[in-house]
Amino acid sequence: MSRNVTILGAGLVGSLLAIILRKRGYGVTIYERRPDMRSLSMSAGRSINLAMSARGWKALELAGLKEELEPIAIPMYGRYLHQPDGQTAFQPYSKNNEAIYSVSRGELNRKLMTLAEKNGAVINFEHRCAQVEVANNVLHFELPDKTKKTIQADMLFGADGAFSALRSSYAQMDRVNTAQNYLEYGYKELTIKAGPNGEWLMKKEALHIWPRGKYMMIALPNTDGTFTCTMFMPFEGEVAFDKLKTEADVTALFDAQFADAKAMMPDLLTDFFTNPTSSLITTHIYPWIYKDKSALIGDAAHAIVPFYGQGMNAGFEDCSVLAGLLDEYGDDWAKIMPQYQHKRKPNGDAVAQLALFNFIEMRDKVADPKFLERKKIEKELGMRYPDQFISVYEMVSFSHIPYNTAIRCIEAQDKLLHRIMDQGDFFSNVAGADFVNSLGEWITEYHNAVQQLDFGK
Repeated sequence: MSRNVTILGAGLVGSLLAIILRKRGYGVTIYERRPDMRSLSMSAGRSINLAMSARGWKALELAGLKEELEPIAIPMYGRYLHQPDGQTAFQPYSKNNEAIYSVSRGELNRKLMTLAEKNGAVINFEHRCAQVEVANNVLHFELPDKTKKTIQADMLFGADGAFSALRSSYAQMDRVNTAQNYLEYGYKELTIKAGPNGEWLMKKEALHIWPRGKYMMIALPNTDGTFTCTMFMPFEGEVAFDKLKTEADVTALFDAQFADAKAMMPDLLTDFFTNPTSSLITTHIYPWIYKDKSALIGDAAHAIVPFYGQGMNAGFEDCSVLAGLLDEYGDDWAKIMPQYQHKRKPNGDAVAQLALFNFIEMRDKVADPKFLERKKIEKELGMRYPDQFISVYEMVSFSHIPYNTAIRCIEAQDKLLHRIMDQGDFFSNVAGADFVNSLGEWITEYHNAVQQLDFGK
């Protein structure tokens, strides 16, 4: 008999999980601490745009939302770099012209909540979970009028984000390892306006980056012609948020470092001093489950920094994996829960590390000529040897290869690329038969090494 499921959090992952479980006959009740966002005018300032990739699309297909969302998802085929001197360059993401997609977080969340309700899930808003008695699945809530409410859950999922109440309650238990790490960087959301007729003022099929070494700004397109910009910068330091105290400070920085963007940001100063400066956290916890009674999912299990665009995609993949386990084991949650943890915990750790690696890449390396050359070589290798070489970025963004496999390919790819680049100019060398023969041997050696990893498992 299908059990009743309680979900903490009506965000992206909680709402998607509710849809998947309802479609399999489970009773689902969601408790969300915030008011219903569908009845509010959503303000900017706290939400980095989403970059939907293959893992996210697969989960939306399970929910039956893919076709509905495709028209509002804007493909981004690569990075568009903006240098301080005004020069620009475009770096394609994929050898096959694949894209990641800019999607409005608010719009996606509204659609998922509405679909969850249409499928029969009940969402209770303005219920803040203060504590979970993990051993017996009793949840304690505080309501807006300060009254208390207690409920007994049959089966419980914590999908309530980086500061999850269920995660905090797990952390109080014996033999639970938990950690949280903040970057010394914060982020602030800004906006590039649409043109006079609602047109995009920059190339819309790209993720725009202004790499500046110790800080950077990115911009993702929206369907209304605007771009959501996010400034990443240290909280303290030589160039840092704590140095930007006055309008003159902000104006001077943008005139010197982001002049092309500033020309398209008439509300820059209002946005800068109105929108909050938010922090960036990575969390780890083990275990993710308690017997067959409860589990963490999405950011509650593995909150990560946003620099690979994989936070939502990883959370959605958690849901896809659970759906697959339900197909495999039916309603046997005593088998499903340990398998879910076994499959997802190593990948949660890996994507957290990948996101930190990509921060350095976006902030520092994308402007480095040697790095740009390496990226071109990676794409050429992928086209010449499609069955033997796929770049780590393409594994993460355009495949379902486990994150834990992708991260373990980095060392082998570094070794291969260093070997190739040590021979001089690659694109001249490949005109020679001897070099091509050596290259084929090196690629085979690389392929044999990575085949020892658990691709697709």
